[in-house]
Amino acid sequence: MLLMTKATTFSSWVSPDLHIRNQKHLLHHKNVKPTLRSLQFLSQSFNTLYCTRIPATLTLTTTSNHQVTDYNVEIFRFCEMGNLQKAMDLVCKSEEVDSKTYCHILQLCAESKALHHGKTVHNLICLRGIELDSVLGSKLVFMYVSCGDVREGRRIFDKIEKHHVFLWNFMMNAYAKMGDYEETVSLFRVMQEVGVEPDSYTFSCLFKCFAALGNENFGESIHGYVLKLGFGLDCTVVNSMIALYFKRGNIDNARKLFDHLPERDVITWNTMINGYVANSLPETAFEVFKNMLNSRVSMDLATMVSVVAACASMGVLTLGQTIHAFTVKSEFNKETKFNNTLLDMYSKCGDMDAALQVFKNMDERSSVVSWTSLIAGYTRKGESHKAIELFLNMKKKGVKPDTFTVTSILHACASNGSLEKGKEVHNYIKENKIQSLAVSNALMDMYAKCGSMDDSYHVFSETPFKDIVSWNTMIGGYSKNCLPSEALTLFTKMQSEIKPDNITMTCILPACASLASLNKGREIHTHVLKKGFSSDQFVINALIDMYMKCGALLLAKSIFELTKIKNLVTWTIMISGYAMHGFGHEALSTFKKMCENNEKGKKGIEHNEASFTSILYACSHSGLLNEGQEFYKIMVNEFKIEPKLEHYACMVDLLSKTGKLSEAYKFIKKMPVKPNSTIWGALLSGCRFHHDVKLAEKVAEEIFELEPENTGNYLLLANIYSEAEKWKEVKVLRDRIVTRGVKKNVGCSWIEIKGQVYIFVGGDKENPEAKKIESLLDKLKMEMKKDGCLDRVKYGLVDEDMEKEVKVCGHSEKLAMGFGILKLAHGRTIRVTKNMRVCWECHEMAKFVSKNVGRQIVLRDSNRFHHFKDGFCSCRGYW
Repeated sequence: MLLMTKATTFSSWVSPDLHIRNQKHLLHHKNVKPTLRSLQFLSQSFNTLYCTRIPATLTLTTTSNHQVTDYNVEIFRFCEMGNLQKAMDLVCKSEEVDSKTYCHILQLCAESKALHHGKTVHNLICLRGIELDSVLGSKLVFMYVSCGDVREGRRIFDKIEKHHVFLWNFMMNAYAKMGDYEETVSLFRVMQEVGVEPDSYTFSCLFKCFAALGNENFGESIHGYVLKLGFGLDCTVVNSMIALYFKRGNIDNARKLFDHLPERDVITWNTMINGYVANSLPETAFEVFKNMLNSRVSMDLATMVSVVAACASMGVLTLGQTIHAFTVKSEFNKETKFNNTLLDMYSKCGDMDAALQVFKNMDERSSVVSWTSLIAGYTRKGESHKAIELFLNMKKKGVKPDTFTVTSILHACASNGSLEKGKEVHNYIKENKIQSLAVSNALMDMYAKCGSMDDSYHVFSETPFKDIVSWNTMIGGYSKNCLPSEALTLFTKMQSEIKPDNITMTCILPACASLASLNKGREIHTHVLKKGFSSDQFVINALIDMYMKCGALLLAKSIFELTKIKNLVTWTIMISGYAMHGFGHEALSTFKKMCENNEKGKKGIEHNEASFTSILYACSHSGLLNEGQEFYKIMVNEFKIEPKLEHYACMVDLLSKTGKLSEAYKFIKKMPVKPNSTIWGALLSGCRFHHDVKLAEKVAEEIFELEPENTGNYLLLANIYSEAEKWKEVKVLRDRIVTRGVKKNVGCSWIEIKGQVYIFVGGDKENPEAKKIESLLDKLKMEMKKDGCLDRVKYGLVDEDMEKEVKVCGHSEKLAMGFGILKLAHGRTIRVTKNMRVCWECHEMAKFVSKNVGRQIVLRDSNRFHHFKDGFCSCRGYW
């Protein structure tokens, strides 16, 4: 009893509440005697004191073996309870903790991701001289890797003996999760060198790495090793091999492995379904799913997600609805991942009402994936305003957009040309410091599609690392925004920094076409052939279009005829090209060949709005009235295509050019949609060609109301008045122009010689050859007068400014033609491009030059091509 009292007294003295450190140590040294040390509660009191008040390395060393055992038991108990702090306190209090106990607490550190505590335990092990055997060493590796310190885990891994394959698998898997697939493969090679035999999990991890690295060949070589070790029928291994083959597009090998596998688990079936979906074979994926149902294998969440994804890829709404109905009362319906896939399926199939309903029914709507899928769906459907509204609502709800959300909303802004909203999103990106190449590319694209190329280039220039998409977006943006010179300049710069791909070719060729730069177009064609892009349908179409628009019709025709597989765009480009050049009968012949291909059962080409626009355009440019009317009826009655403004414009132009002015006017009045300036302009041109002043005045008022600032319309009416010698009306029109402050459009023409483009404007005196050109044109003028070619040329708006352009040597296309005569060898075709319609006088001069100078001229204006040869033009007056 006395002993117990003394012990209790000592225990109370050494409680942590005592504040005098020296007294604590004094008590320890003076009062601890053998009889007292045998008492557990006293020993615990001393250790509590030391571990809470002094460094963890100073621990009680005087406890008995029985006490050590109790400590290990207590630590294990706290580990089992998940109480890491209590366990750590006890570990700090005894140097006699055994390896097994260290393993327990390291396990808890790993599970709790408590790297700091794990390092403390590691330090204690080192300070106390505990030997790192394979078990304790493995547990340390496990702790470090689980807590994210793979480097330290690897350092310990390299030091310890590691005969068990589990540890190798663990390290390999750690590198694989980090995306360091090469190190995973390297570790496997070391494993082979030291003679550790891999198991099924080793190969499973390894094949996943091969799939990520795209190294199918090495995967195939390991396949033999797998068979040798007897894992050829192991589900875990074979599943990974199937995934590898699908990843590399080797569908046949994947199928063979699947077919030869006697027992398949749910992962096998899921891998097959996923593989077919990823390789754009959703129909086959669904067949596998049906076989899976017949095999009575229980489906899991991954199965249903894959099947719904297959429905989305196929765009088969009814099938997706069936799967959805099948899962309504299942547990899958509560899974966010499954609902997100459902939402994506409905949006890709165009049923946004159903997608929205799925979204509203979700228990958890904080998933950024759900919001992003819905935003992307509205963008795809062309309802960009709803996508933008949803994005704003998403931010109000406190859901933080991610990279995919931002790129989706930028696509929405680009689709509807919402520059202001796009800039707001850009500001949000800056404020939240969202840094992603995909976002930068989407910003460039948004600005380009909204017509703000300066902003687009600013983003481009501030993007530190640019991929092929960045360059293609900018080049394509310049081309589409009528900045072909900038596109070509950037393309030249691109070639020194990154290799152009087939998409680059489709972006830069339209720039060549826009500039009518035949030499540059030929250079790019050579690049296409060298790089093997000539089998790409989009590149082929762009090449044909480029040659057509550069006036090289024979080259375009040659590529067209050599193209084995022609899609609707290929045929349409060719038909439109013939139309643009005034070869209406060739256009009709090509259209008929396209129809014959369909009748012969070849790959079906369904006519659409664009194909009928091209053939109607051909008829109008060549004055083929009966044919044009017939095609219009076929389009409306047989193909049930509702006419658009382009179709109406072609018909009005056709009727006007063939003298059916009254019929054209009635046609316009009966249109179910409001006519635009193009339609009225076609009729006004017809009035000039057929000298109908009265109707011209009526039509002009309509067009002036639509385009009050367009000088060309006023000039056209003025020319109609002047040809009818109504000089009073000319003066009234001139005064009207002055009063309204209408600015005259500046016309310019250019010609390409030896790869260099020479640009001319009206009255240009800056060219070094200006005097020679003027002298040549004066000479031609005299010859034209002798032949009577200038007698019927009259001008409407003649004032001091315009007299400069009225002179024979003043019009830009004449200057370009004169320069071509001087600089190009005899026999070479002169190719001139003008940014406006060619005037009557320049048209007459080109005819005269082609006959009297013996030069073929190809003149491209804003409306069509004119091929001049032997005094005739391919337009036959229809321009």
